[in-house]
Amino acid sequence: MQCDFFGSDVSLVSPEALQHWNQTQMAFLAHGATTPTHLGAVLTQEPDFALGHAVKGLFFLMLGRRELTQTACDAFVTAGSAASRIQITPREQLYVDALGAWLGGKPTQAVEKMEQVLRSHPQDSLAMKISHAIRFILGDAHGMRQSVEAVLPTYDPTHPAQGYLLGCHSFALEETGEYGRAETAGRHALSLTGDDAWGLHAVAHAFDMTANAKAGIEWLTGREHAWAHCNNFRYHVWWHKALMHLDQGEIDTVLEIYDTEVRKDKTDDYRDISNGTSMLSRLELEGVDVGDRWEELADISENRTQDGCLIFADLHYMLALIGGSRTDAITDLMGRMHRDAKDTADEKNLRMANPGLAAAAGLEAFGEADYRSAFLNLAHARSSMQRAGGSHAQRDVFERLTIDAGIRAGYLDEAHAILTERKAKRGGTEDAYAAARFAMIADGRHASEQGFRQPAE
Repeated sequence: MQCDFFGSDVSLVSPEALQHWNQTQMAFLAHGATTPTHLGAVLTQEPDFALGHAVKGLFFLMLGRRELTQTACDAFVTAGSAASRIQITPREQLYVDALGAWLGGKPTQAVEKMEQVLRSHPQDSLAMKISHAIRFILGDAHGMRQSVEAVLPTYDPTHPAQGYLLGCHSFALEETGEYGRAETAGRHALSLTGDDAWGLHAVAHAFDMTANAKAGIEWLTGREHAWAHCNNFRYHVWWHKALMHLDQGEIDTVLEIYDTEVRKDKTDDYRDISNGTSMLSRLELEGVDVGDRWEELADISENRTQDGCLIFADLHYMLALIGGSRTDAITDLMGRMHRDAKDTADEKNLRMANPGLAAAAGLEAFGEADYRSAFLNLAHARSSMQRAGGSHAQRDVFERLTIDAGIRAGYLDEAHAILTERKAKRGGTEDAYAAARFAMIADGRHASEQGFRQPAE
């Protein structure tokens, strides 16, 4: 046994493998593109490292791709086989068990396995980040915060991952409505760990939720080095910057960032597709002609209609298929979602059933300009959209589509109520989108009153 960066025993023999393992953990915390390289080096040097295989499987499941589920299954089998040959620690076994639970359709049980690790090893930053990541996928904002705050007192400035922990705390604070504290924690995180892209982006979230696009742009500008090292997460940080320019009405800048950063590389990761589809949807709601940009997103999404890994991914594939007018693929996606929703033993399929089916039906109706049906379905899904996962900022595209559908269908009072709730969630601040929609509703009410008062001819 050797001891890793965070003080935990690991069943590795060679110092070189331990060095790569430490680098794997630190790269994962930083959303670094080198994470798989370091993990691959560990497993090449010590192929019976059960913990490494378990973590590899967990990483693949986080990617939300059907074809990688088998790879994660293979990693689980390999981890179990390795554990039968080499004695592993109870902590390491919990990682293997977490992978098995998620493969069994129980990601909440996988989270609980990570929490068991943290109860005995509160300074295990890898377990902290994996728990945080799965909870994010599940939309469990309060759980993210509780998990981080439970271990926060055990960290001190000598812990090599203190900055990353504070970055996770910043994001959890923002997602639970504590925007001022989130900004403070995120700034502190970045001051300690200059490559903490998660903490940097948490501060951007806080500015987004307080309608302070100008400050958000200033925060991100000049700090590109803090996310340049990232895997595809770097596209997401650029997406945040584009959102802020959209709120400022700087459409040319938004399109430039979209083309040169957000979709510079035509990747098919669902998180990258969500960046693109939600941005194009927002632009079209503002009356912007986005040209043929939907086509490449729709081409990719046509090949993902049968994935069924995450409802968050499916809803963004739906946006792409609607934008690209892929009628057959929309039918295929809806059919698969309905089939999946019948399997209540799988946690992800429970989310397919609620809010997935109503949300997808609402998006499909919006694409067909059936705004009444769109509003009724999207409004029905709205109360449980948190279960779709993602962040406030990511789910806001569905909120905007709900509001716009309501306005177009004449549900002015209902749309006004949703706008008011949205404003309250954002600390009482009003962004450009909300200001424009409040004005639309006022104009619609005025026109209705004028029409009502017209004398009959």
